[in-house]
Amino acid sequence: MLQIDYSLWPLFGDHIGTLWIQIINFMVLLAILNAILYKPIRGILNRRYEAENSLKKSIEEFLAQSDRNEKGIEEGKLLARKEGVTEKEAIKGEGLEKQRGILQEASSVAEEKIGNARRDIEAKIVDIRKALEDQLAVFSSELAEKILGRSVQ
Repeated sequence: MLQIDYSLWPLFGDHIGTLWIQIINFMVLLAILNAILYKPIRGILNRRYEAENSLKKSIEEFLAQSDRNEKGIEEGKLLARKEGVTEKEAIKGEGLEKQRGILQEASSVAEEKIGNARRDIEAKIVDIRKALEDQLAVFSSELAEKILGRSVQ
């Protein structure tokens, strides 16, 4: 059998065999821990990292989509406002035209009524003048009789 002389290694002395056993023990323990503990943990961490990256990409996509949707909504609002202003101006113009028509009609009706009233008043004035002229002769003769104290024919 092979004999190793450990006396050449003054630091370890006779305990060099237990050192090799401890090194082998450590290596076996390291291999077992690697297989049982480290690899599964690294696998879990890798899956978590991939899931996190996937979620980050999804978040970025949703944010980009929401930005596009927001821009679309803003453009729609602006377009609706422009259309609303145009519609408002059109309705306002129609209203002004109707207002002008109504005012013209009302002023023509008012002018017609004023004209009729003037004609009626002028006719009444003429009738009253005639009546007063007829009565004027009677009143003047009565007044002359009263002033003169005698009858005037």
